Amino acid sequence: MSRNITVTLPDGSTQVVPPGTRPLDVARQISPRLADAALVARVNGELYDLTRPLESDASLQLLTDKDAAALEVYRHSTAHLLAAAVLELYPETRLGIGPPTESGFFYDFQRDTPFTQEDLEKIEAKMWELQKRDLPYQRILTPKQEGLKRYAAAGEQMKCELIDEKADEIFSEYTLGPRFIDFCRGPHVPSTSRIRAFKLLSVAGAYWKGDEHNPQLQRIYGTAFFTRKELEEFLHKLEEAKKRDHRKLGRELDLFSVQELAGPGLIFFHPKGGAVRKLLEDWMRDEYLARGYALVYTPHVARADLWKTSGHYGFYAENMFKRMELDDAEYQLKPMNCPFHILIYRDRQRSYRDLPVRLGELGTVYRYERSGVMHGLLRVRGFTQDDAHIFCTPEQIEDEIVKCLEFAIDTLNTFGFEQYEAELSTWDGGSSGRYDGTPDQWKLGENALKNAADRLRMNVKVVPDEAAFYGPKIDVKLVDAIGRLWQLSTVQFDFTLPRRFELEYIAEDGKAHQPLMVHRALYGSVERFFGILLEHYAGAFPVWLAPVQVTVLPITDRQVQYAREVRERLEAAGLRVTVDERNEKVNFKIREAQLQKIPYMLVVGDREAAGGSVSVRNRKHGDLGSQTVEEFLERTRALVDSKSAAE
Repeated sequence: MSRNITVTLPDGSTQVVPPGTRPLDVARQISPRLADAALVARVNGELYDLTRPLESDASLQLLTDKDAAALEVYRHSTAHLLAAAVLELYPETRLGIGPPTESGFFYDFQRDTPFTQEDLEKIEAKMWELQKRDLPYQRILTPKQEGLKRYAAAGEQMKCELIDEKADEIFSEYTLGPRFIDFCRGPHVPSTSRIRAFKLLSVAGAYWKGDEHNPQLQRIYGTAFFTRKELEEFLHKLEEAKKRDHRKLGRELDLFSVQELAGPGLIFFHPKGGAVRKLLEDWMRDEYLARGYALVYTPHVARADLWKTSGHYGFYAENMFKRMELDDAEYQLKPMNCPFHILIYRDRQRSYRDLPVRLGELGTVYRYERSGVMHGLLRVRGFTQDDAHIFCTPEQIEDEIVKCLEFAIDTLNTFGFEQYEAELSTWDGGSSGRYDGTPDQWKLGENALKNAADRLRMNVKVVPDEAAFYGPKIDVKLVDAIGRLWQLSTVQFDFTLPRRFELEYIAEDGKAHQPLMVHRALYGSVERFFGILLEHYAGAFPVWLAPVQVTVLPITDRQVQYAREVRERLEAAGLRVTVDERNEKVNFKIREAQLQKIPYMLVVGDREAAGGSVSVRNRKHGDLGSQTVEEFLERTRALVDSKSAAE
């Protein structure tokens, strides 16, 4: 007879139960309400189905909708519900994978006929039908060879691949309803009735295992939340995000394009987009100089030998464009600016008196992104990084990190971002062998980052074992107008490149020492930051950033000459101004200017022309009344000079 087992609960209390007792049974003994609320269990630190038997002494935590881990399981279970519904409606479909994601879930399907929007509506209706049946998620254990044989007989080649690669000799599967069975580690919620708020969102193409050489599948995206209110809030945010899509706004406002003849992932900035980009670049370069950086300019290509020395030739080759055979050597488009800055540093002997050396560049780099992952301005093949590299002594490093973080925060504030989150990524102590550098270097780097953040009273989340292989880093993520997080600024130590390039400085002791090197980018890339700004402001840039700040609207042809004179006065004061001389009614011109999100419209008729005034309209506040040109200019110039978000 098997002995009873002891279950230890989070509060330290224990229960003695027979072997085979399920977490759900323990929940019921504690409280019927807890049993109804529990979604999944954590047993000895591992997530378990509530219906999975306990066979030995264990610590047990019952997770409810208050736990982030429970939401991930809930969404995974909703992905299975989606797949079960698809098989009921379209039994010829083959199954790929169906994981939870940060904002929902997806499932990949192989089916000759494309899914339509009408199909998604049918599938979602079938999911609700299955939800109401209260179908259990049943876990079964299967010998590997038996599973391979069964899936092969059913023509489920993708499942055979997964089992062959990932399954143990005895692996778990989950069933749901009469048709659905899937190789899956789980866990899942007890039954479909626990899933109370979900929505299918879209369908897109996806390659099996993300490899473009594999078959193309259809990926159905969805989302799920614990409550209908949370779902509706998410869907509202999603609709708002669609309105703010920078690709849509880029076309409507004539800011940028991607030209098919030139190739994907290569951005063409149109005149208005070019005006905004110039402001971004000018601001950054001015700040470089004000903060003690030296501006440098480096080539777009280099011999392949440079990338061999840096290590990119080996570990980063798949993200680089193919090499070019020239008469003297192989050349490569640069994916990074750092080796070029290192060559500038290394070009002459450095003394400790020269340090810190801060080199900054808005340098264009080229990376081979696969066609399926490019996304407007946010993921491209050619982009300009606001890249800087700092070479300094160990004694200088903490102050340099403080200055970098201050620069990052000032950048956010200047462009209207009031909230951010910061993460400090550290190593694993050297246990995996995946990280370069010595323990002393890692200790120095991590402490410098922590101390710098503390000095600035930054709330920084420490993320263990997420550092770059070459050193620890702090990433700053901004929060935009609708609450989305965007990875922006980064400050990174590098223990690898100084060693590879044998960098030195002569210290006070007269001996050669290796400098510390920090990578620092604040926009990330000009293109990506442009896209983030465009979405944050929904295209309505603050006055100082607007590509066209003012448009003058003559009511009739009689006022065209006066409108031109107003434009000349405003342009002489540094404003970006147009005159709408079209033979259209003024209300039509106002609507057009509103659609173009121009901050100010100056309507001029006979009265304004005679009195040297303008009738001011603002895109947000409407009619602001009559003002003299000087009054308007003084107020607008103040907004521009202060880089204010007000209007």
